[in-house]
Amino acid sequence: MRYLLWGRRRAAILSAVIGGVAATGVVAAGVVAAPVPAQAQPDPLYRFEHQTIAWHDCRTNPNDPIGAQLVAVGALCGEMTVPLDYRHPNGRTISIAVDRRPATGTAHKLGTLVVNDGGPDASRIAVADVQSGVPALGARYDLVSFDPRFFGLSTPLNCGWPTDIASQGQIATPDRTAFDVNVAASRQLASLCAPYADELPFASTRDIARDMDILRAALGEQKVSYLAPSYGGYLGAVYVQMFGRHVDRMVLDSAPDPNTFGPEFNRDLASTDSAGLAHWAGWAAQRDAQLHLGNTTASVLHTVSVIWHAARRQPLRVGSFEVTADMLPGIIDPRHATGADAFYLVWSAEVGDLLGAANGMTVTPVPQLASYLSSFTDPTVSATDHGSASAALECADRAAPRDPEFYWNDIQDHLATEPFYGPLRRTINPCAFWPVAPAEPPTTIDNHHPLLMVGGTGDPAVPYAGQLVMHQALHGSRMVTLNGAFGHVQYLKAGNACVDTTVQDYLLGGPLPSHDLTCQVG
Repeated sequence: MRYLLWGRRRAAILSAVIGGVAATGVVAAGVVAAPVPAQAQPDPLYRFEHQTIAWHDCRTNPNDPIGAQLVAVGALCGEMTVPLDYRHPNGRTISIAVDRRPATGTAHKLGTLVVNDGGPDASRIAVADVQSGVPALGARYDLVSFDPRFFGLSTPLNCGWPTDIASQGQIATPDRTAFDVNVAASRQLASLCAPYADELPFASTRDIARDMDILRAALGEQKVSYLAPSYGGYLGAVYVQMFGRHVDRMVLDSAPDPNTFGPEFNRDLASTDSAGLAHWAGWAAQRDAQLHLGNTTASVLHTVSVIWHAARRQPLRVGSFEVTADMLPGIIDPRHATGADAFYLVWSAEVGDLLGAANGMTVTPVPQLASYLSSFTDPTVSATDHGSASAALECADRAAPRDPEFYWNDIQDHLATEPFYGPLRRTINPCAFWPVAPAEPPTTIDNHHPLLMVGGTGDPAVPYAGQLVMHQALHGSRMVTLNGAFGHVQYLKAGNACVDTTVQDYLLGGPLPSHDLTCQVG
């Protein structure tokens, strides 16, 4: 359900009453008063929709890598003002960081393409990513992006989470002692966000979609096109549900189940994780001469089991770090896998270090593993990137169960079938103790707007079954499925010509496919 003010803001009418005129419109001496024209209320969002964005150099300082990349592709940056709470547009405002790269082929311009990098995370860099990856889109569209509210440069929210406490969310909790530690950590993280209680209810995807529509209006566009993966796909679905009349072409890549996005999204990912682990194991088995982890899928998986059981007996010594068994699922985590050789090589090197430690060898961890493990041991470092902002968004989108026993019982109920990844995915999170409730219900996705979706059957971060739920909710969508893909995000990431050509033909003016399509890996 939309905010009352938002849903009615263009139709609000002031009732006209003339002094002494009765509801029947009859006055003295039987003379009927002439009807008085109703006057429309001033649009409370007019000043936001008609603001002028002052464009400037994107570099915030001489060492700003994101700003430098945006400058390199010809983008300019600016700030726009939006209400914190759209129910009260005359109240407090916040600033949203935006950027724009004008189309170079103005004779055949197709309009404005808003791009998002997913996450949720800061997304200003998305313009540089798209322009560098697909120059043809930059020729035909003005490329536009923005950091979602409370991320990046958009009135950033940082609750000051110490990394050693925030990292507890990467700990599997199969036993009560470990679970209780995670309960305490989640409670502490939530309490650190309590001072921002006035902002937290308005961190939702619905509010980000409203900001996006303010940006559309401020750019002077009646309609915009949209391209985004992962969480950005969910944001696009919410936007088209709320503002479909302002959508031209839209591509949603690896978009999640619209009924589950929020603090409990991870709960059912253990089986997907296991499938992703097996895919990597098959890849590693083909390279046993180089990696020495096993020459069959089963033997590589056995290697992981050997590491896990060794860590359950006693913590593994990896350089200066101790690795416990409940840390391993977060290390051997397929969610961010791309299915590419470079990712799998790094992952294999980390597993090789863990195997060496399990066998009692002196190990110097590869840099990626050392960086990850350091987050568990340094309480003086604040998690300044996007941890608390991401939690605020998820907690604002959907309420989480408040009773810790719900999570404990859920872990135990699935422990027999999900012994490795289940305790990690089903554990408690800060939303269980969040200091405020969501300001409004989540969006129900149910519309017939024509758009294109892309997905992979083996996506380790957003299960394909959930992507199909989104596809079914968007009745006018067409789905391009990359069969056999075991990576997250397909367009431009999987290197599949069938997927890339279909998406680009559509965005560059071609028709929406008449039916769902299947592309093959290879």
